[in-house]
Amino acid sequence: MKNIIKTGVALLILVSISGCKKFLVEDLKTELAPTNTYTSTYGFEVGSAGLYALTRSEYNTFGEGGAYIHNGACPYEALQAATDIADVINSDASLLPFANLTLTSSERFVNSYWNWAYSLISSANLMLVYSEKNTNWDSPTDKERFQAEARFFRAYAYRTLVYLYGDVPYVETILYDFKLNFTRTPKAEVMGHIIDDLKFASQYLPANPDQVKDGKLTKWAAYHLLSEMYLLNKEYVPAEQAALAVINSGYYSLMKTRFGAAKDKAGDVFSDLFVENNQNRLKNANKESIWVLQFEFNTIGGGTNSDDWTRRAWIPNYSGITGFVLADSLGGRGLAQLTPMKWWVGTTGTNATGNVTGIFEGSDIRNSNYNIKRSWYYNNPAETSLFGKKASITEQTWFSTKTLNPAITKFFYGRAENLSLTGSYKDRMKFRLAETYLLLAEAYLGQGNTAKAADAVNEVRKRAGASVVTAGQMTIDFLLDERIRELVGEETRRFTLLRTNKLVDRVKMYNTAIKDKMMDYHTLWPVPQAIIDANRDAPFPQNPGYGK
Repeated sequence: MKNIIKTGVALLILVSISGCKKFLVEDLKTELAPTNTYTSTYGFEVGSAGLYALTRSEYNTFGEGGAYIHNGACPYEALQAATDIADVINSDASLLPFANLTLTSSERFVNSYWNWAYSLISSANLMLVYSEKNTNWDSPTDKERFQAEARFFRAYAYRTLVYLYGDVPYVETILYDFKLNFTRTPKAEVMGHIIDDLKFASQYLPANPDQVKDGKLTKWAAYHLLSEMYLLNKEYVPAEQAALAVINSGYYSLMKTRFGAAKDKAGDVFSDLFVENNQNRLKNANKESIWVLQFEFNTIGGGTNSDDWTRRAWIPNYSGITGFVLADSLGGRGLAQLTPMKWWVGTTGTNATGNVTGIFEGSDIRNSNYNIKRSWYYNNPAETSLFGKKASITEQTWFSTKTLNPAITKFFYGRAENLSLTGSYKDRMKFRLAETYLLLAEAYLGQGNTAKAADAVNEVRKRAGASVVTAGQMTIDFLLDERIRELVGEETRRFTLLRTNKLVDRVKMYNTAIKDKMMDYHTLWPVPQAIIDANRDAPFPQNPGYGK
């Protein structure tokens, strides 16, 4: 497996940076090339492993191990900045342009997201082209299975591109010749291709999640993403049908009783979802997970120190306070690059200014101290006058020093052998059934059916111990609040607000730091300047608001 992963990644990097026809037709025997790899089912397994690795590389940070995409701190948290959920104050310099709306076309992550997506697309296209040439399959269904994987990943990459940049070049084959005359394909056309790819994937990916390895795709992951893409395309009836396909498949259910590695310890079923080793279906009996990215500690194909710094981004820098030392029970080392906003998390249990109730009911387990930590106790036994006493969350610790604030425990991660460890090393649930229900509710709202939307949301709320809501309460803003309660930090908040046409409104309503700077053109990022400069033989217009 280790060789498959290494070979797959190497193959995909190689073909992504070389489009030379002469190279591709050479009869190489001892070196890695598509012509001597994509010649059997095993060779396509190698390429498939590379596609999964490239997909996980969205969560790369600095340049250890496989971190060749971003080479900067928490790039994926740029998609949480400048929304309605988190303040990004005195944060990492790489996040500030996104948070402060001072973004330019030369910004590092503007380039790296573009490059990541097209690396994944070119690699998926390579598999698709060679799948039509290969005749050496172990099973008659292998060809369609690998094509379905490739088309899912291609759709997944284009999903990111249209959310971030709007109109983007659509490429669906290998480009053998060096090209300097790309044009921007209209977003509506790209969306059509995304939906076609996902419909194919939903037909040919495996149906039974109990018969595939943890982390591998099934048709239900394709249906989940298809529902989201139909919503982005304002096609609410097919979005409903795609979400219901997952919900009614018989394979998935919301976890409603304690389970997994910590089921006999203090906690609740919501906190169980995020305990290390509880994310996967086969290993951990988690029937809610639809697709899980594999970052597991000390496992071949798992994470590195440069993968998934979400913990570091959301957890306060508590060890900077006298009386605290790093502890795995406190999540390890955090830097609070993102701090939750008062309006939704509330100030209850803190000494911060204001009397903000937040958006949770008292009975909602998603607001329990197991899931949002508001009680912090000094843990350094060397500080005898403080040890065991409660530390106060104040306006200063929350927003100035960022050393203590209400912390989202779903991202806690620490190991005694290296408490300053950067990578989270915990498998990441990318799609789970609770979100499918919320996508279904969004589809019903799009059709004006608030009663059915309330029913879908209530499936999630009942698991959380929250009160049921009525049709009269169901609005898009209520649904967006519910997504915070259930999915904060997991979902890509920027994408959710863009899909629902609420980014500008919600930022102006809740993000006081930038509410007066937010303009309609901020709904898109600029196209990377390097792309525009290189495309010498055809006009490649910049997005409005970012210059030529």
